[in-house]
Amino acid sequence: MRKDESIIKVISTLQRKELLKGNTTVIYKHSNDSEFPEHYNGLGYMNLISMIFEIEILVSEFKRGKDENPADINLLFIEEPEAHTHPQMQYVFIKNITELLKDGITLQKDVNGKTIKSQQIQYIISTHSSHIVANCQEFNSIKYLKKESQNDIKAKNLKDLEKEYVDVGEEKNYRFLKQYLTLNRAELFFADKAIFIEGDTERILLPAMMKKLDLEVELDINELPLLSQNISVIEVGNYANIFEKLISFVGLKSLIITDLDSVKKDFVRNSDGSIKKTRKDKERKSDFSCRVSEAEKTSNPTLLFFYPPDSTSFQNLLQKSFKEKRFSKEQIWQEQADGYLQIIIQTEEEGYCARSFEDSFFHLAQNKNFIKDNRSKFNGLKNLKYFYDDSKDAYFLAEKCVDSKGSFAIDVLRCNNETYSNWQIPAYIKEGLLWLRKD
Repeated sequence: MRKDESIIKVISTLQRKELLKGNTTVIYKHSNDSEFPEHYNGLGYMNLISMIFEIEILVSEFKRGKDENPADINLLFIEEPEAHTHPQMQYVFIKNITELLKDGITLQKDVNGKTIKSQQIQYIISTHSSHIVANCQEFNSIKYLKKESQNDIKAKNLKDLEKEYVDVGEEKNYRFLKQYLTLNRAELFFADKAIFIEGDTERILLPAMMKKLDLEVELDINELPLLSQNISVIEVGNYANIFEKLISFVGLKSLIITDLDSVKKDFVRNSDGSIKKTRKDKERKSDFSCRVSEAEKTSNPTLLFFYPPDSTSFQNLLQKSFKEKRFSKEQIWQEQADGYLQIIIQTEEEGYCARSFEDSFFHLAQNKNFIKDNRSKFNGLKNLKYFYDDSKDAYFLAEKCVDSKGSFAIDVLRCNNETYSNWQIPAYIKEGLLWLRKD
């Protein structure tokens, strides 16, 4: 054998994960002085403990030796830390990991041990957890990745979304959006579809309406039941227009369920019925809610945004077909038959066009009988005698008989039968949900 023909090396295979294995036991002491071994903890706890331990080691490695400078770029990737952890733990994790890494790599300390020179670590966390996103301390640092097609992933920066709002003078709307999403609805970033609703009634009844629809209307080929789809439901009042840039930004197939909110001008009156006057002794007028048949316009901000009064009259709005209330956005929102945003409002049904959800629900004969048959159980309604008076229309019932919208919705669920067949979904909502159910 010639010199250097074959070189034998001894290489250690010891890894940091194995450092403590077999040599150290972690014991957890609880409040009652009971001690339990490490493996008694759940998998989520053990994963997080292991992750924190490994991050500490990596940060130490980034520092390098005593006489070596750290690399100019230090990247730390953390992949889906939410695995096997409950929501509260996810909140705690993102808060603590931010605290752990905020000081970066310590390069120099003073005599008291305080860091006086450091180098930041850039870290990237990939997650499907709305709880981690909601507790992200820097909202604009979020990167949104969306699969457009096979081998086509689009990455978007929320700073660009902020710029869209700022450029048109809507900074307040962006601040509201940021606050609302982080406090309430961060799961919107992980949804495949979204429904924007007005309030309590729709929020409580929507899952039941989805279930009822899936039971009554046969699925098309490759169509999934609504309750089996990844749909986020967002309660926004009648201000869905504030979210329009976000809808465009994430490109979600979205359904806006909103009310016509019909109004007309009328005199403002005192308690004795006399007309109030201005300081200049002119009779005061204001917009008041009214039946759709008497209306001059809508007061709904979302409808006013998508259908400006100078281009679409209230009567033209009422005449628009379902497809004519569908939009896509390139630079501006435009009606488009294959668009991804559908707006639904009350439409004529059984010879009547309602103003609100309650109005449309009460007008349907089956629903009116449903309430009569369960009269003693509808605690959210008042003046139930009017349901027996045929001279009172649905608008009157919606104005005079609803004591609590939330309680009324719960009453519907309490009186619902097992097949969801003893009440009826208003046609405009049924049509919208069927559109959303399709891919």
